[in-house]
Amino acid sequence: MAYDVERIRTHFPSLTAGLAHFDGPGGSQVPDVVGRAVADTLTASISNRGTVTASERRADAVVSRFRRTAADLLGADPRGIVMGRSATALTYDLARALAKRWGPGDEVVVTRLDHDSNIRPWVQVAEAAGATVRWVDFDPASGELTVEDVEAVLSERTRLVATTAASNLIGTRPPTRQISEAVHRVGALHWVDGVHATAHASVDVPALGADVWTCSPYKFLGPHCGVLAADPAFLETLHPDKLAPSSDAVPERFELGTLPYELLAGTSAAVDFLAALDDLDTPVTDENRRDRLLASMRALGEHEEKLLAVLEPALRGMAGVTVYSNAESRTPTLLFTVDGVDGQDVYRGLAEHGVNAPASSFYALECSRHLGLGDTGGVRVGLAPYTDEADVDRLVTGLESLLG
Repeated sequence: MAYDVERIRTHFPSLTAGLAHFDGPGGSQVPDVVGRAVADTLTASISNRGTVTASERRADAVVSRFRRTAADLLGADPRGIVMGRSATALTYDLARALAKRWGPGDEVVVTRLDHDSNIRPWVQVAEAAGATVRWVDFDPASGELTVEDVEAVLSERTRLVATTAASNLIGTRPPTRQISEAVHRVGALHWVDGVHATAHASVDVPALGADVWTCSPYKFLGPHCGVLAADPAFLETLHPDKLAPSSDAVPERFELGTLPYELLAGTSAAVDFLAALDDLDTPVTDENRRDRLLASMRALGEHEEKLLAVLEPALRGMAGVTVYSNAESRTPTLLFTVDGVDGQDVYRGLAEHGVNAPASSFYALECSRHLGLGDTGGVRVGLAPYTDEADVDRLVTGLESLLG
């Protein structure tokens, strides 16, 4: 079926406020079905997980459904799906567990393209273990990070390589599969930050070769939490610090404390909504969810590319505007600056036109610095499932007005 953006928009109560949201890379708007799933779970008869009472079984069903839906989203094994407070928290937790194996002479690789949540945890645990950190630069003119860039710093001492599947600042999508192959040739692990990428394209973690994939539901229409996917056999080899009475089973050994069942239910609802984007009338089931997701994400990609084909030339054609999103393969995310105008002033000016397009480095600090933008960054606009042509027109008109 055709992608019906206007019908999709009717499921987002927040859009009735009249704002054009281009801030999806920092956190998307939430559909009604996700809000209801969160509220219904919070107000239902529910207890800690168990099998004796109905409320215990309800909690267990919420967790099981979360693992199935997240696994379908990522093409992963439900037994390797871990929930965390955020992708950042999950990275820190597992980085500490992995670093127990490291010592002097070992090497960890990070890139300047990444969000700091996929840099700083590795830098800090490597330093604590006495391991060496190796840096991979990207081409600031094109925004490209190639497999050759990564291969140049690999050696038999490499223990882990952390890369992004898509830059949250400029949208660049490095060749994850080829990087995974290079990393595995030297016997290292490939940790992939999929937070930005997961919101824009279908994901198949085993096909991409990633040993670990992290993402954040609040970037793809869900609640604020984090998800990690990995081979359960690999997770069995890790032993994080935990409380003595807590389960040592995988994946539970990585989920500290009682799980927030309402956020798990909201995440499942968000995945099902994503799966129905190209056909809101046909129910999503356990049997068809993966295929529905693949079809819907293709339709979403076509929708975003159509809008980007209008927005990007308009921005690049404005006098004084410099666009930094130049990679051949990238998400519908544009970072730009305006000559002689502070990014915060552009941000505030667009807000007066009902456009939410923030200005910052958005925690991609190393990326912003490597682009020559220091810690300030630029104005970022990102497309989302609910973005329509009227939103794009308002952004372009608002920016033209600011530029006189």
